[in-house]
Amino acid sequence: MNTGVKITAFAAALAATFGTAYGVGRTVGPLEEPKRAVHGEHAASSEPGAGAGHGDHREAGQAPLPGGLQVSEGGYTLAMETPRPAVGKSVLKFSIKDAGGRKVTAYTTEHGKELHFIVASRDLTVYRHLHPVRAADGTWSTPVDLPAAGGYKAFADFRPATPGAKGVTLGVDLSVPGAYAPQPLPAATPTATVDGYQVTLGGTLDPGKAGELRLTVAKGGKPVTDLEPYLGAYGHLVALRDGDLAYLHVHPNEGGPGPDVSFTATAPSAGTYRLFLDFQHGGTVRTAAFTVHAGPGQAPATTGGDAHDAGGHSHG
Repeated sequence: MNTGVKITAFAAALAATFGTAYGVGRTVGPLEEPKRAVHGEHAASSEPGAGAGHGDHREAGQAPLPGGLQVSEGGYTLAMETPRPAVGKSVLKFSIKDAGGRKVTAYTTEHGKELHFIVASRDLTVYRHLHPVRAADGTWSTPVDLPAAGGYKAFADFRPATPGAKGVTLGVDLSVPGAYAPQPLPAATPTATVDGYQVTLGGTLDPGKAGELRLTVAKGGKPVTDLEPYLGAYGHLVALRDGDLAYLHVHPNEGGPGPDVSFTATAPSAGTYRLFLDFQHGGTVRTAAFTVHAGPGQAPATTGGDAHDAGGHSHG
């Protein structure tokens, strides 16, 4: 009996208002029903006016602010040691520094990782979900493959291991030297195809109003009913707002293992968003990408689309 996955409310400490589910997974042996994923206690109440974290002081009923728009927040700074990586394969190095300029070495483990790291191109056609490794001195490093020159943005999602610490999402610009030819945002279409899998997006997306986004995974015309949990859940959805690349991220409720993965989402503003769904099947993590419009006169969220280079998972 297939069980759809339903999403929690918005990721509080990420201050995100756009649905994302964390983790589609790798397993050995029998599958265990994933518990409700709360990444750094980022999930907020679904009731209007619930706290959003990140020092967000909102009036009741206001949408939480998106995360990743600042390089420093809450006394922490994302310091890139490699802000200009080369085209192709390279290694990114960075650290999280506290208010005193010291590299942070103690984190709260979330979904099996102390820190989650995402890199996306400014034109939203390249997406990389990476899992860096931390050295004893607090320096993080991860291999990455960036296919073209141009502007990118890196996001660090973490929770310091200090009493009362909230989850933090910081963002920093990267520049890949070389001739830059920005790509147009992929058109909105109902289904994204990746490695022979078809992922269909349904639902609505409205600014300031919660709605359901439902993603259905199929292969060869047949629903996939044995998705594998990864980092504690059956689906991981990140949304980035076109223009400023505001980072929006939440997690799934109990459920699974497919073919449906469901999310509750609220757009912080009218505009265009790019959704990246990570799901795992057959031991491999894949990424399906969608373009979604929110706001008056915009197309409904029942349109999606393939990313030009959405894939990319590096597990340190």
